Amino acid sequence: MVLSGQSDTPTIPPCDLWSEEPQLESDRHLKQLILLLICLERLWQNRNDFHVGANQSIYFSLRQIRSQDFRGTDFYVVLNTERRERKSWAVWEEDGKYPNFILEILSDTTAKNDRGLKKQLYQDVFRTPEYFWFDPYSLEFAGFKLNYGTYEEIPLQEQGWRWSEELQLFLGIVGEQLRFFTPERELVPTPQEAETQQRQRAEQAQAHAERLLRQLRELGVEPEDL
Repeated sequence: MVLSGQSDTPTIPPCDLWSEEPQLESDRHLKQLILLLICLERLWQNRNDFHVGANQSIYFSLRQIRSQDFRGTDFYVVLNTERRERKSWAVWEEDGKYPNFILEILSDTTAKNDRGLKKQLYQDVFRTPEYFWFDPYSLEFAGFKLNYGTYEEIPLQEQGWRWSEELQLFLGIVGEQLRFFTPERELVPTPQEAETQQRQRAEQAQAHAERLLRQLRELGVEPEDL
């Protein structure tokens, strides 16, 4: 902490503060965050107006810097901001912007805070429009939308999904993992899944073309003659 003279008032800290978040508690927690991160970044690969962070500290006041009372989120998205790498999110360096969307991955040691203290903070201080949480073991899944200053639960769709107005995506559980779905209810794929889908489509197109060639030849027609 840098002090100005003999004053106890801290100066504005640098904008490249490192995140102070602890290690994730299990492989499931890590894999879940990576899954959400790579899917959203691939889906929005042509956009430059957002920032997505995972297991990263959010610094929102100078007093917080002095007390080292940090509030990290497991996964968050800020809209209408420059897309670039950041070591953490410092609100005072980002035009006062707070996250538009926050998701916490519950664990035995954090669940109480995630459902209570953090929910209150995101509602009353951050004013984050949407807050979700997910437990990768029990599959507890909840979502809330800020309505006149108070979080109200986002209703479940018939598939068990919840709609994110901020992201314009559904969130739902597939194979014990939380996934994104488009407004058309299509799964947002990982890069590997997208590559597999493209390969399968190419193989299907080739097989279809070969069937047509066989049918033409059975009719005595050579494709070169058409």
